[in-house]
Amino acid sequence: MHTVNMFDAKTSLSRLVDAIEQGREREIVIARNGRPAAKLVAVGEPAPGSRLGVAKGRFEVPEGIDAHNDEVARLFGIGRAP
Repeated sequence: MHTVNMFDAKTSLSRLVDAIEQGREREIVIARNGRPAAKLVAVGEPAPGSRLGVAKGRFEVPEGIDAHNDEVARLFGIGRAP
């Protein structure tokens, strides 16, 4: 990760974009007054997102998966004692 200040980013934007496009830099952080303000990344790079559903369709959930929920809750101290 490369960091540049706002003035350098404005005067060398073309060079920075070339570095991203050519793969020489994965991301470039643009700082204002020494504090990160923006990030320059390639358009095709997927944004990190939610992982919900990542295994959807990869395994089968058994019918009785919830059969022991009360016992598990009790073991974690959140269920009622028998």
